[in-house]
Amino acid sequence: MRTPLVLAVAVLTLAAPAVAQAHVTLQPSTAAAGGYTRLNVRVPNERDDASTQKVELQFPDGFASASFEPIPGWDVKVTKKQLETPIKTDDGEITEAVDTITWTADDADDAIPPGAFRDFGLSVRIPGEAGDTLTFKALQTYTGGEVVRWIGAEDSDNPAPTVSVTEAAGDEHGADHAAPTATAEATDAERTAATTSDDGGSSDTLAIIALIVGALGLIVGTFGVLSARRATRT
Repeated sequence: MRTPLVLAVAVLTLAAPAVAQAHVTLQPSTAAAGGYTRLNVRVPNERDDASTQKVELQFPDGFASASFEPIPGWDVKVTKKQLETPIKTDDGEITEAVDTITWTADDADDAIPPGAFRDFGLSVRIPGEAGDTLTFKALQTYTGGEVVRWIGAEDSDNPAPTVSVTEAAGDEHGADHAAPTATAEATDAERTAATTSDDGGSSDTLAIIALIVGALGLIVGTFGVLSARRATRT
């Protein structure tokens, strides 16, 4: 009697990782603070008897705007929320932020079928600082009316999509800022060397010309003296 039970537990244990992986995620799962990047909302269809017809992504705080990639057969709606405290920027105050983006299939033929997945592309500027985790809650609606809420913790059955914020590009001990300075100094040195070389070359050329002119003058003078002596003897 125990053998069937043990086999059933083993089968469920092996199947659990496959089920856990088939959830809504954001690709890539890391992004640099303050940088503009593309995020793909990856939506796999988990059902064998229904298609995914709607996906709603709820944004965490800090996203002033978000651009989406148009997908044929899908309607996109961006909803914004008013900020309690406006954010001051060089371009002025920001009084609202992105709240949700919802993708809806035009009809059943455009929905994500069983065994398939679809990426919904976004272009966003990553808020926060290195070490932060941005949590995006997602709702996945199937053609049968079922709604799966991907809003839980990372180790839950329905984890929410997340993005880990990494160090901003160019902030690694100022390495990116030091390189242009070194290049500029090298360029100035090269220009100085080139100028010195050009001046030296010009001086040498003038000296050679002077020697040639002097030699020609000496030859002409010598020839004149010899001619005068011959005339006197005659």
